[in-house]
Amino acid sequence: MNQPTILVVDDQQIVLLLLETHLSQAGFTPLTAQSGAQALAILGQRPVDLIISDLIMPEMGGLELLELVRKLHPGIPIIVLTAHSSVEGAVEAMRRGAYDYLEKPYNPDDLRMTIQRALDYHHVVRENEQIRGLLQERFSFQSIVTVNPAMKKVLGLASKVVPARQTTVAIFGESGSGKEVLARAIHFAGKGLPNSFVAVNCAAIPEQLLESELFGHVRGAFTGADRDREGKFSQACGGTLLLDEIGDMPLPLQTKLLRVLQERVFEKIGSNDQIAADCRVIVATNRNLAELVAAGSFREDLFHRINVFPLTIPPLRDRRDDIPLLCEDVLKQLRQHLGKPLSGISERAMKLMLDYRWPGNVRELRNCLERAAILTEDGVIQPDHIDFGMKESTPADSSPWDAADGMEPGQVSYTLTLPLCDLSLKALTDRILAATLERCAGNKSRASQLLKIGRKAFYPH
Repeated sequence: MNQPTILVVDDQQIVLLLLETHLSQAGFTPLTAQSGAQALAILGQRPVDLIISDLIMPEMGGLELLELVRKLHPGIPIIVLTAHSSVEGAVEAMRRGAYDYLEKPYNPDDLRMTIQRALDYHHVVRENEQIRGLLQERFSFQSIVTVNPAMKKVLGLASKVVPARQTTVAIFGESGSGKEVLARAIHFAGKGLPNSFVAVNCAAIPEQLLESELFGHVRGAFTGADRDREGKFSQACGGTLLLDEIGDMPLPLQTKLLRVLQERVFEKIGSNDQIAADCRVIVATNRNLAELVAAGSFREDLFHRINVFPLTIPPLRDRRDDIPLLCEDVLKQLRQHLGKPLSGISERAMKLMLDYRWPGNVRELRNCLERAAILTEDGVIQPDHIDFGMKESTPADSSPWDAADGMEPGQVSYTLTLPLCDLSLKALTDRILAATLERCAGNKSRASQLLKIGRKAFYPH
């Protein structure tokens, strides 16, 4: 393992010799310079992991050297040495970007530990920058493959809202169409940190827990609250909070969310202290919020508040020109994920993909291809490798509701048998829910859309 290289800059030869000895004993490779100009010359010739610089030097002082290093060689941590009488200058150096300072005379153990902390810290910083770069590349607008004009228009609109962090963005689209992918693209285009993108599925969390999940609580706020807890608004500070399935948010919470969006502050449950809601808020839903407003299950004022910048992702069946491109993109990822050569999709298999309705959209396409990629042995996906998860594929120009014999198109026939002892509205409703879910092949999102109800209706109460 290579020893870290430390460049020491001081105009006093005795200090350089002393530091050189201590650094060598601590397992570092020391380089020395008696002036700022000499230090810059060394930096131009060989890599350096860290700089230790005196603060007070003739011609070029430590602060001036610090500014030049940050400009010419960003990423190299700097520790400044200072006499007790000039600690204020060391604090100023830290304000300008120095990692830490040591007072003369220093303790060799303190020197070693300070250097190691600086190296460890900047190693983590570099790793985070690399991860952030990879995530930005993966979730950038450019990573969303499309040739479809309608989808390109959506991406163009989304790129324009990136600088407006205080503007609530509403993303509409069917389940699996890529609403969270678009939200992440907006987040990373705004230079958001990887861990500051927080997503909450409002339909998946019980109503009594959702408020605590969003805003947090203090100890003793309710039975079982044995400690303070940070909510998602706090976790997303400086980043983005995605409220998915916003149409399923309970009405009492809708009122509180409206206040947060208007005033940009919130309180934890059990506390009166206001906390700044310093995050971009993006909401997403596969439901028609205007219809929910008309039905009284969604607040009209909240609808207008979140509908400032709406983006509607077209379903995959309306952008079939993207299917070959999406297939190749998914196969590219699967080659790496599965570690096997995947040369492509046969013409007959591609025709099946193009003719299918894709009720699950891009998510369903990805899952379908992953299964096919596992099954193929020669790297070419054939029709018999494709399973759409239904008994038979649904033609592109039809709906999951095939009219019964003698029925007009667009009509549905139910045959429901109930025992007389269980003849009730609830029993009838349960049978309709079950029949609808069966005809939608278990797709709760699709079934809830057709019946114009929330997904919660398909979960046991």
